[in-house]
Amino acid sequence: MKRWPRRAFLQKSLQLAAVAAAGSAAGGCGPQRLSEQDALALASVQPQRPLFFNISLAQWSLHRSFWGGMDNLDFAAKARALNISAVEYVNQFFADKADDNAYLDQMNQRAADNGVTNVLIMVDGEGGLAHKDAAHRQQAVINHHKWVRAAKRLGCKAVRVNAMGKGDPAEVAKRAAESLDALSTYAMQELINICVENHGGWSSDGGWLAGVMEQVNMPNCGTLPDFGNFKMAMFPPREYDRYQGVAELMPYAKGVSAKTYDFGIDGEEPTIDYRRMLSTVRDAGYRGYIGIEYEGARLSETAGILATRNLLIRHGAA
Repeated sequence: MKRWPRRAFLQKSLQLAAVAAAGSAAGGCGPQRLSEQDALALASVQPQRPLFFNISLAQWSLHRSFWGGMDNLDFAAKARALNISAVEYVNQFFADKADDNAYLDQMNQRAADNGVTNVLIMVDGEGGLAHKDAAHRQQAVINHHKWVRAAKRLGCKAVRVNAMGKGDPAEVAKRAAESLDALSTYAMQELINICVENHGGWSSDGGWLAGVMEQVNMPNCGTLPDFGNFKMAMFPPREYDRYQGVAELMPYAKGVSAKTYDFGIDGEEPTIDYRRMLSTVRDAGYRGYIGIEYEGARLSETAGILATRNLLIRHGAA
């Protein structure tokens, strides 16, 4: 057992007491967290020097609001109110409007009215591109076509898709590559990029997904590295190293997703080293959009988005 000299012991005791008091002031014995009020105060923060990337807002950051009745057409105005001038849509919030040009034109008008750029559409629920059944995969590719057309109508540059699948990793990769090749060929006619996100299963293995990109080898097919989605399995838990995964996916990146869950009192995301992540993104030569995707529950969606924006500005400027 280590014995402390009396003076050192007293100093250590005072330090521990101060930490305990700070923890009590924050509402518990755990680490201090950024408050709602302090996060909301970050709304006016602006970069002091140009960033090497542009900031966009992923619509999923507001999923609680949209499931609660917020109108999809109000998304652009909400982004502008948060000092963000580009948006990434989620097809779930206008699922029946992919072929409704009049509605898409309204979305365009709302974006234009607020000086907001439409970046991409994240597509879910249209079938598995790496499904075991060939007919299912073929239909999934066709189902994605309407979102490629919608992206073009909205002036987006990309559609984000998923490439999860069950089975032997090499076989799943082969199936995913075939579907992505077919979808990218269609999207090329519309001048739209197809981005695959690490989004569970084998797709959360950075090396595996990089290998799929090599198999497809098309200029408009790439990745959308997400800082947080590296959970490959729940039972038993299996997670890929997030820093290795982002590094493996960045050479193919056509977008980047800045995932956050919570913030310490210093404004840092406690589970993700943002300085390290942004260094990896920068060193890969990426100069496009980084989309804010706040998924936390403690702070409001608005506060979480602003805290993420501040985090990107602080480390991006550094």
